[in-house]
Amino acid sequence: MMPRTRPPYPAEFKRQMAELVRAGCSIKELVKEFEPCYETIRNWVRQTDRDDGLTLSGFTTQEKEELRKLRRENRQLKLEWEILAEAAAWFAREAGSLPGSTSS
Repeated sequence: MMPRTRPPYPAEFKRQMAELVRAGCSIKELVKEFEPCYETIRNWVRQTDRDDGLTLSGFTTQEKEELRKLRRENRQLKLEWEILAEAAAWFAREAGSLPGSTSS
C-alpha cells in the first residue's frame, strides 16, 4: 500500500504557523486546529527563525535553494565532462586508425 501524499503546504501558511507560535500559541494547539503534525510545525518555526536571522544554526531557505541549484548544475557538468571525455577518446582512437597515418 502506497503512503498518502499531499501537495506541499504553501510558504505563506508555514510562515503564518511560525508567527502564531512566536505570538504565544502552543504547537499542540495548532496541531489540534490545523492538519500538520507537531514535528512539521516545529520544523517550520526553526526554518523561519533561520530565514529571519534569529538563529544561525543550519541553512536558510535561500541557501538551501542555492545549494540544490548548484548540485543540479554540478551533476549536469559531470555528465557533460564524461561525454566529452568519451568523445575525445573515440576521436583519438579514430585518428590513430586513419588510412595513411604513420603509426610504427
